[in-house]
Amino acid sequence: MISFILIILASIFFTGIIIRTKSIVTGRKGPGIFQPVKDVIRLWKKGAVYSKTTSFIFQIAPSIYFASVLMAIMVVPFGQYKGIISFEGDFVFFAYVLALGKFFSIISALDTGSSFEGMGASREALYSMFAEPAFFILMGSFALLTGKTSFQEIFASLHFGSSISYILGVLATFVLAMITMVENSRMPIDDPKTHLELTMVHEVMILDNSGFDLGMILYATNLKFAMYGALIANLFMGSFPLYLTIPIFFGIQILFAIAVGLLESFTARFRMNHNAQYIFVLSSVSLLIFFGVLLMLGRFN
Repeated sequence: MISFILIILASIFFTGIIIRTKSIVTGRKGPGIFQPVKDVIRLWKKGAVYSKTTSFIFQIAPSIYFASVLMAIMVVPFGQYKGIISFEGDFVFFAYVLALGKFFSIISALDTGSSFEGMGASREALYSMFAEPAFFILMGSFALLTGKTSFQEIFASLHFGSSISYILGVLATFVLAMITMVENSRMPIDDPKTHLELTMVHEVMILDNSGFDLGMILYATNLKFAMYGALIANLFMGSFPLYLTIPIFFGIQILFAIAVGLLESFTARFRMNHNAQYIFVLSSVSLLIFFGVLLMLGRFN
């Protein structure tokens, strides 16, 4: 329950810090930290408009997508404290409940009957498919290292004490951070501010969504950022008491948001035909983590 509440709190300012960082770097005043949440609340006060060409799938998809993210957050632990939902192999449930929401998001875009939105849906499905092996290789490696198969037990059993373990921690942070960028369609995979028809991915999928539905989709992005930030924080919290882990949690969330803002400020979006290659490299980095785990366990002797 602690992790669920803290992730909700972090989601309130996470995207705002990203935007604020980009504003400072580019020499602009920019909006306040809480402006993205204010925009979501404004959308929640509005009604949704549905095209006559869409079916009930388009109407229920935003709710399922939002609910899938909330369900995934319930699995995320907080240091030595379990998430609301915790069981053996729960990281598999975590990945596929998010995949369920992504599936409904994709078929919702297809349901509009627009080839333009279908193009974005096919791209997002491809990127998610390439990012999935990286996550499972990463979590499978940590499960092998700790002998545990649930999120809470894996993170609670992780201990960094050797040079190899520190390297694994850095690589795992990189993989989770890049999976976050892929799952949220951010730079360098996609530019959330773009309006170029041939390069849009996530933006083109939600062109027909409006009002309350659009607000749920936008806030789900904030939640996913904070959720993956919580996974990164769990790598380093260990079994410290709450008066230390809570500041560590928010500190890592803030640093992660600033890092995302800096990344989007100083990198250009990749060419579309390079995105799949870049995402697939994450699986190679996860394999390095796997081999590092084998080295720590002495399986190469």
